[in-house]
Amino acid sequence: MEIFLFQFLNFDIMRQAWPLILGGAQMTVLLCLAVIPLGLFGGLLVATGSISQWRALRWATKAYVDFFRAVPPLVLLIVIYSGLPFAGIRMSPFMAVCIAFFLNASSFYGEIFRAGVESVGRGQWEAARSTGLTWVQTYRFVVLPQASRNVLPDLVSNTVEVIKLTSIASVVSFTELLYAADMARSVTYNTSPIVLAAFLYLIVLWPVVRLVSRLEHRLGH
Repeated sequence: MEIFLFQFLNFDIMRQAWPLILGGAQMTVLLCLAVIPLGLFGGLLVATGSISQWRALRWATKAYVDFFRAVPPLVLLIVIYSGLPFAGIRMSPFMAVCIAFFLNASSFYGEIFRAGVESVGRGQWEAARSTGLTWVQTYRFVVLPQASRNVLPDLVSNTVEVIKLTSIASVVSFTELLYAADMARSVTYNTSPIVLAAFLYLIVLWPVVRLVSRLEHRLGH
């Protein structure tokens, strides 16, 4: 029992590692503030393309979604960061992570938005168009607000997954929370910093998970 506490719940080591882990947490927040809006914006573009009247655009959008939903995000990140330099394209770890997450998250957000748009009845489109609104105005001011509300729990749930996935940024030496905790572990030869990082993830994400459950319950009635 004492060995377990020393290795996993050593508060002295946690206190020593706190400044490093706090810095990693700040970088994780910065990364989330970049990749989540990018993913949502890309998802809106994908959803718009998937309901386009142009068949070629619909097919291209479907191929985009299928491809980037199938490719593991870790593999995608490694290809962008480590593979593109062989083609003469070099980028910082932060830029590589942003691009990889944009491609991956936009495909998932796009499918969620598409489902939301399809949940809005055609009568809403026709009623809005009959008032003189253009297709773009109808889509922006009438359909999208209703669609977003219908799929809000799914959007929040996917955002939780995106936040958790930011931990893979450590493979390209981006100093986010997990990378900082692992650095502290390697210095202290103790797993307590990893446990502290896990607690931070839990503290941040558990209320969001509960929010998703409440939203699902509320919208289900």
